[in-house]
Amino acid sequence: MKSSNFLKTLGPGILFASAAIGVSHLVQSTRAGASYGFLLLGAVLIANVVKFPFFEFGSRYAAATGTSLLAGYRKRGKWAVYVYLLITLGSMFVVTAAVSFVCAGILTNLLGLSLSVAQMSGALFIGVVALLLIGRYSALDGFLKVVSIFLLISTVAVFVVTLLNGPVAESTGLESAGFWEVSTLSFTIALIGWMPTAVDMSVWNSLWTLARMKQTGYKSSVREVLFEFRLGYVISALLAVCFLTLGAYLMYGTGEEFSDSAIVFADQIVALYTRTLGVGFRWVIAISAFSVMLSTTITVFDGYARTLREIAVQIRDRPLPKTFSPLFLIGLAAGSYMIIAFYVTSLKSLVDFATTLSFVIAPVIAYLNLKAMTGAEVSGPGELNQGWRIYGWIGVILLSLFTFCYLLLLAL
Repeated sequence: MKSSNFLKTLGPGILFASAAIGVSHLVQSTRAGASYGFLLLGAVLIANVVKFPFFEFGSRYAAATGTSLLAGYRKRGKWAVYVYLLITLGSMFVVTAAVSFVCAGILTNLLGLSLSVAQMSGALFIGVVALLLIGRYSALDGFLKVVSIFLLISTVAVFVVTLLNGPVAESTGLESAGFWEVSTLSFTIALIGWMPTAVDMSVWNSLWTLARMKQTGYKSSVREVLFEFRLGYVISALLAVCFLTLGAYLMYGTGEEFSDSAIVFADQIVALYTRTLGVGFRWVIAISAFSVMLSTTITVFDGYARTLREIAVQIRDRPLPKTFSPLFLIGLAAGSYMIIAFYVTSLKSLVDFATTLSFVIAPVIAYLNLKAMTGAEVSGPGELNQGWRIYGWIGVILLSLFTFCYLLLLAL
């Protein structure tokens, strides 16, 4: 692959990684390591392996057909688009509120302001909406490439130094919760729900792939698109292990637990890093943590707004006036702010609810993605061979079994 072509293709994979690395990595993976050591490392790896084809299908479908994955749903029938619409409407405000709540807590801590998290969230929403309305995809793509490089370097640096220093507490003989205990299983489900992120966000990959092609004027091949996406996916998976390791080495066995307060949680995250690199790096780490969550918040806003617009197009079977685009962003911000302002009292509860919701709906999205990818419109280099089809069906079955077991756990 020519380097010039790769640079023209580069973007959607970074956006995917930016959306994934926020809450699922910074919050959930670190919590997993801090509370359970390396007990849940297998769950993190399995989630990344099982979900991989369904995220790739978004990029693959767009590259192979030149249309969004939602257009693939539409070819199966409008019912599929309506199912995705219901899932989106049922989850988008909670998901956006969860990532924004964490981001606002980190920003409040960083600036040392006396504002409440709800007030800071409101200010954050205004800034994010303005950025996306003014800059659109170009601003999103450029900003997140810079943030991603900064995040990758700082996280890897802390990870390496932490490994060299070893665990803070001696874990030998330490009693920890067993995997089959209800509390552990409940957290594992929440962890898997957004590991690496929610499966319904696979639609965003297809929309970002098309947007990147429109931005550059370059029609990327299926091979180029898949290479770029897989690079982002692998980086995301490796960073999940890094964050879990940081939690295990720096908090597990110390008796310290993460706070339900978003502001206190932000301070604890920064403290994890400064224990390793020293207090002189506090501002660097604080800005890095904020950058992680800001990138996630921006991509979540952009992803949902693009998705709502594309859903409307597929249902109407004709283009939507451009004047509607701001309404999707403003409506998403307003609904998410209402949740934060009036219903959120606990960081952990909000995050666990959002991630568990994503866990439950994952099999439905996985099935729709597989059906779209096996449609007659997908041919040539983008067509799935027998091995990929088997991989996809195994993933659908496993995600369905996971959900069934969770619902059974609730009923007991």
